[in-house]
Amino acid sequence: MSELDLNTRAGLPEALRVLLEAYPREVWEGHENFGQLVRFWLDRHMMFREMTRRMTADTEGFIDGKAEFDQYARRLSRLGGSFLNQLHGHHQIEDMHYFPQLVGIDARIERGFDMLETDHQLIDPMLNRFADKANALLTAETGDARRDAAGAFHTELGGFAQLLERHLTDEEDIIVPVILKSGFDG
Repeated sequence: MSELDLNTRAGLPEALRVLLEAYPREVWEGHENFGQLVRFWLDRHMMFREMTRRMTADTEGFIDGKAEFDQYARRLSRLGGSFLNQLHGHHQIEDMHYFPQLVGIDARIERGFDMLETDHQLIDPMLNRFADKANALLTAETGDARRDAAGAFHTELGGFAQLLERHLTDEEDIIVPVILKSGFDG
């Protein structure tokens, strides 16, 4: 099962790449079944990537003394809260609505849907740690405590962003080819 473990996998296992090989990324946008659902899905993923990049850059700016705490804290509170809510909601919709409809389209990749749902279960505690570290930072009262908390948050965010990127990429590499193959529109 380690080849499917989000914490250790470096990409999709070969057995789950069968549709990606038939529908490689470079043909996605030109495919007749690349519609609004796929565009929306990919845009959401890009939003999550951008949010983690922005929070990382903002945190580094604060640690490096290039941003005042109050300004940084407002941005982190707004962006971090939105990130948590949006990502949690996104995963719920996938698990409850889209994955059950897509899973039976090609039996060769059914195991990939189990992998993605397991990823979501692993990501939930990461979201809790993210929130805990962000809240510790936002409630720290002194400059030293704020910088220490920012360092801890930065470390947590870095590890989380790396695993989230792996998950998002693998999810795209499973879901988009299924949609292109089937014409599924939600």
